[in-house]
Amino acid sequence: MKLKNVLIVVKDIERSRDFYHDVFGLDLLLDNDGNMILTEGLVLQDEKIWKKFLDREITPENNCSELYFEEPDIEGFVEQLEKKYPEVRYVNRLMTHSWGQKVVRFYDPDGNLIEVGTPT
Repeated sequence: MKLKNVLIVVKDIERSRDFYHDVFGLDLLLDNDGNMILTEGLVLQDEKIWKKFLDREITPENNCSELYFEEPDIEGFVEQLEKKYPEVRYVNRLMTHSWGQKVVRFYDPDGNLIEVGTPT
């Protein structure tokens, strides 16, 4: 068995596609009417579709999972993030863990948790 993709639920799929392209350079591979597959295996699914499948409400900022990215120039990354998306909501601003790794955690526009860290 092989893990193929990670799916996140979003309210505005076009806005989310732009966000993941602008911030992480992810490109659209397939647009399947409410489901978008981006490079690196990230899938965006329209909230309306997800709610129909589950018959439950979506809980943004639930803090039970995160998307993790690595970036060697993390200071430059944070600078660009703040320039392109000044409204970003931080969990923690750029910090350094006791083992020396620098990380920043924030939410995407739909409350999905993201961590960006320097390579370990």
